[in-house]
Amino acid sequence: MNLDAFYEIDASLVAFDAALGPRTTYRVGGSVRALVTLRTEADLEQVSNALASLTRPFIAVGNGSNLLVNDGLHDVVAVVLEGDFAQLHWTRVAGTPTVTLGGGMALPSAARRLASEGVVGFEWAVGVPGTLGGAVAMNAGGHGSDLAHHLLDVRRWRAGTIAVVAASELALGYRTSAVRDGDLVLEARLALEFGDRGPAKERLAEIVRWRREHQPGGQNAGSVFRNPPGDAAARLIESVGAKGLRWRSAMVSEKHANFIQADPDGRAHDVFELMDIVRQRVFEATGVELERENRLIGFEGVS
Repeated sequence: MNLDAFYEIDASLVAFDAALGPRTTYRVGGSVRALVTLRTEADLEQVSNALASLTRPFIAVGNGSNLLVNDGLHDVVAVVLEGDFAQLHWTRVAGTPTVTLGGGMALPSAARRLASEGVVGFEWAVGVPGTLGGAVAMNAGGHGSDLAHHLLDVRRWRAGTIAVVAASELALGYRTSAVRDGDLVLEARLALEFGDRGPAKERLAEIVRWRREHQPGGQNAGSVFRNPPGDAAARLIESVGAKGLRWRSAMVSEKHANFIQADPDGRAHDVFELMDIVRQRVFEATGVELERENRLIGFEGVS
């Protein structure tokens, strides 16, 4: 990968041979050739041509809450949105609130702030640890809703061009969308409702309590596998005796079988291998081939 154009960019925007694994919620793994941090539209304008000229798509990274980076250094450019791209504001349109979220805005923070301001319907997002950009890409959801229920449109950077794309054009499905590597979701508009702050805050607290009771803490990246149609990945994993299964520095959670936890100072490759062990066990016993939900960097051609 030719990074010559990136050496011409302000050093405050680009870090070379930058650790990325520790920025993920697994907190293990390696580095990437360049990590670009954008805080303003001017920053994006400065790096736009360099990003568009890459021979391979860059990876947009939010909170790293759904990402596993292999150990070692990878020939990859990653982009993080912060600052102006992590803001929230809303306006009243035809008697209802239209909310604009920056691509780098953390969903739990957005859910809490909106509830406190009497804008309701987004409480479910307090249980999603990612950012808005990742939520659009994965059509994140939980607790009876998902982003597709609210999304109006997104402002997207692709190949040097910024365009507003309607939600209907994003092919939003179960944990999928038409957003691809090399896209930046700069912001999105959501349609929500006005409501009482009290019940909304109670709903937030209920979701947080549920997560603490049913999902593990520590070093993990949430659900590892998508739920197959009509079933649950966690049920299948538990049915084959893989709940609590350990492989070197990684372990299937004893609290929720669709979570894998990494040991402090563990190896990302151990997490990856444990994913494959679990998939194989489930396939051999049930014929169901689980599909990964976690995104992977640096595992191309790795067996």
